[in-house]
Amino acid sequence: MSDVNVIEQLVQKQNALKKEIAKVIVGQDEVINQVVLSIFAGGHALLIGVPGLAKTLMVNTISQVLGLNFKRIQFTPDLMPSDILGSEILDENRNFKFIKGPIFSNIILADEINRTPPKTQAALLEAMQERAVTVAGHHYKLDLPYFVLATQNPIEQEGTYPLPEAQLDRFMFAIKLDYPSFEEEVAVVKATTSNTKNEVSSLFTAEEITNFQNTIRKIPVADNVVEYAVTLVSKTRPDNSLAPGFVKTYIDWGAGPRASQNLILAAKTQAALNGKFSPDIEDIQAVAFGILRHRIVKNYKADAEGISEEDIIKKLF
Repeated sequence: MSDVNVIEQLVQKQNALKKEIAKVIVGQDEVINQVVLSIFAGGHALLIGVPGLAKTLMVNTISQVLGLNFKRIQFTPDLMPSDILGSEILDENRNFKFIKGPIFSNIILADEINRTPPKTQAALLEAMQERAVTVAGHHYKLDLPYFVLATQNPIEQEGTYPLPEAQLDRFMFAIKLDYPSFEEEVAVVKATTSNTKNEVSSLFTAEEITNFQNTIRKIPVADNVVEYAVTLVSKTRPDNSLAPGFVKTYIDWGAGPRASQNLILAAKTQAALNGKFSPDIEDIQAVAFGILRHRIVKNYKADAEGISEEDIIKKLF
């Protein structure tokens, strides 16, 4: 099948995918868009929001519709790396046998990742970056496609270990979840307090998703679009000659080169999901908030004046 046909098929299947998800999840269209984007771009996503906004239900529903294996890991202060990766045990013949941990799945929901100490957070890192884990000197490959969706409660809450910048950088998208609108909340309450249960159908196979990911990577990008992405990221760095005055005033640290790579990959995916065969500057701008939000570190002045990351990114356009 030609790449053109693959992209046309992706557009059709994506529309069907969203209809299936809507059977269970009310609203949250923008969040679902970004989660689907990061899966097809081959990245990972971080969901930031208060408890009770159906984060787990959303990820479970998306993995069912995508036809992928799904595991949820609840991060707690006493969770050890071996609880995630797995461990070696002695079997009845006194041989060491590896028991796989929950990380061996296609979609991992790392729930409340900032509730666990850095040692356990770091256990996820190799898996996210290398799509493999090392236990007791043995290297184990993970099944593809592999996608980590971590949820994080807002940092101000008690008993949390904020993710270091280097770890945040591994997530392609940081997605903010807001409370539903009044009408959406009414619909949620009606749907969840009755005994009707909506089932969703599986529309994809793991092989198909990997094929779509490979096709998206082959999409050509014009030089001016790549230069726009790199310029946008460079402008977030206070010590860069391209940085405007307000960046020097409000930002301590800007985004690194991984942000530029992710902007292009996400823009290619955004274009493909909309049936376009090459991304343009509008596609870069459409994905920029989710990609840059967690990669710029504001200073106390920005906090004091109530300036958000979104305000800064908007001004950079």
